[in-house]
Amino acid sequence: MKKQALGRGLSALIDTDIRPDGGSSINEIELSKIHPNPNQPRTHFDQEALQELANSIREMGIVSPITLRQMDDDTYQIIAGERRYRAAKLVGLDKIPAYIKTNQDEQHVQLMALIENIQREDLNAIEIALCYHKLMEEYNLTQEGLSERVGKKRATIANYLRLLKLPAGIQLALKDKRIEMGHARVLAGIDNAVDQLSVYEQILKDNLSVRATEKLVQDSPEIKSGTPKSVKKGASNNEQYSALAADLTAHLKAKTQIAGTDKGGKITIAFKSEEDLNRLIEILKHG
Repeated sequence: MKKQALGRGLSALIDTDIRPDGGSSINEIELSKIHPNPNQPRTHFDQEALQELANSIREMGIVSPITLRQMDDDTYQIIAGERRYRAAKLVGLDKIPAYIKTNQDEQHVQLMALIENIQREDLNAIEIALCYHKLMEEYNLTQEGLSERVGKKRATIANYLRLLKLPAGIQLALKDKRIEMGHARVLAGIDNAVDQLSVYEQILKDNLSVRATEKLVQDSPEIKSGTPKSVKKGASNNEQYSALAADLTAHLKAKTQIAGTDKGGKITIAFKSEEDLNRLIEILKHG
């Protein structure tokens, strides 16, 4: 019996059944012929969790095959299962079991990858929001059109897209799980960045629950109405830059300063050694 899944269900897009003639659609594919999908929705792979998966594969093997798209040059691109692919490489396997899909257009592949990751709860809220936005932009989809394809309510998609309008520091906090999706939804309902950052700092300072955050906003008329606080423009910028710098410092584990004006600015990141510099470069390149 199949589990009740989120959205339309991956089985609606991927044929995972055994063929009538008794042959299986599963193939053993050499890892050297497999390449990650550059449009993979998931951008962060926890190294500790990846090592745990590798240990499991070493003991038990790969229980669930990955899904690949066959390319014209006799190689394969990952549609679903990059974590298993990476873990298999850590173990030192030569081959991996896989379902092979042929003649899949790029939009279909991205939708399959998105749904597979959402069902496995592998994506954070910002990754989901970015993927929704990219699909809508690249394929000229409306929220309704995307809703039909991924099996999500239009309101759900709209809520995710609103997250991308939050200040970068709050997006980072959500991505790093310092706040929950519920917190972010409350913050997204506030009309200006100054108040958003102020409430966000209060959440961290007092370890507020989502319900407590909702009450804080409801009990603050100037926030509830979306009226900006009485601060000077320069002070507003400084407050935002200070909050963003603090978030980046925590995320990068390196002292970060942000200085700017209405016309632009600069970000300064301190490093302690060449090794530390290389670490920072890897984070900035690969998220």
